[in-house]
Amino acid sequence: MPVARALLYAASLGAIALVARSLLVGPIPVAAACAAIVGYLALVLCGVFFLGLGMFVDVVRRGPPGARGVALTFDDGPSPEHTPEVLDLLDRAGVKATFFVIGRKAEAHPDLVRAIAARGHAIGLHGHAHDRLFALRSARVVERDLARGLEVLERITGERPTLFRPPIGHTSPRIARAVDALGLDVIGWSARGFDGLPGASPEGVATRVIPGLRDGAIVLLHDAAERDDHAPAGVAALPRILAAMGQRNLAGVRVDAWLDEGGGDDVVTR
Repeated sequence: MPVARALLYAASLGAIALVARSLLVGPIPVAAACAAIVGYLALVLCGVFFLGLGMFVDVVRRGPPGARGVALTFDDGPSPEHTPEVLDLLDRAGVKATFFVIGRKAEAHPDLVRAIAARGHAIGLHGHAHDRLFALRSARVVERDLARGLEVLERITGERPTLFRPPIGHTSPRIARAVDALGLDVIGWSARGFDGLPGASPEGVATRVIPGLRDGAIVLLHDAAERDDHAPAGVAALPRILAAMGQRNLAGVRVDAWLDEGGGDDVVTR
């Protein structure tokens, strides 16, 4: 069990114990009660904001033991302007990757989604609407968004995706339940370039990603900006990243190829 999940269980038991003490013995000091509430909320928010902790949902962060190569992953597409460039760069390098696409963008650009699949890359879901408050939505809203996104991608490609990366990497117990019900594998990352930020530079992205290029790594990049209002720096940084992979003899692999081998390493499990 992940440490974060164990802490959550322990904190929940502690909260129940405090309530029981207040009922059976007498109320605890206000300062202590406030500190306990603040501490518990802080713990829960860490679980929401930091996907890698695995507090609420199982997360694949690396390839399985003995995995060879690097899994490049691209979020927030498809983009008519930038996705074709990324596909061409991957083709020239002989690298396969995984694209976590937004359902509404896939609906608008189905030919791009089909091109991703036709070139041998894996396709996962990054939510239908890419709602930044997705982790706070009701169970009904979460399930409806994921089901719609899966239906869109299955209609376009003929295959139902099994890979999912939560919008902006935030999770909640409701997302965990929906993921389990839909049979989705949640994919995290071991290295990221923060290239989705408007102020990111290609040099900065490459500097952050290249040290993390090693066998079994999962790299988070973007082939589109969330709102399509700027060019993600990861696109311009990609040639340097691919060159570094070549220099280290690291193949580019699809995430699902590792899952087919028996699951990823650093899987944060329930």
